[in-house]
Amino acid sequence: MSLPDAVKSVLSQYASFSGRARRSEYWFWALSFLILEIVLLIPLGIVMAQSVDPETMTYGAGASVAYGIFSLVMLALVLPTLAVTVRRLHDQDKSGFFWFMGLIPVAGPIIMLVFMASDGTPGPNRFGPSPKAVDAPAVPAPQPAV
Repeated sequence: MSLPDAVKSVLSQYASFSGRARRSEYWFWALSFLILEIVLLIPLGIVMAQSVDPETMTYGAGASVAYGIFSLVMLALVLPTLAVTVRRLHDQDKSGFFWFMGLIPVAGPIIMLVFMASDGTPGPNRFGPSPKAVDAPAVPAPQPAV
């Protein structure tokens, strides 16, 4: 799965917590989310730096608008990020409630990183068919020698 395909897949399943997600779908989504965040933070930092009043240390209206736009975009992407994470856990035959393990201080993020990097269960599991089998090209039957 390519990066554009992963982004389309995640956004087309915006709030779908059922099914399974491949590692490539999850990690390409995480990469695109990081890139978008950086792309939005750079102008936000510039606007905030230029709109600060050095005497009162308050920000102008431009900073509020820029921060509001950034916050709305990030808020809009929380649900698909959570959904693809749950589908990634489903690929390993784990309940979506394992997501809460990421909230455990220190060990939680490490455990989630291991879960997100681990391969899914081969074949179908209780959450559906393997996404690898769905995306795999059909293998032609061998032709008999003449």
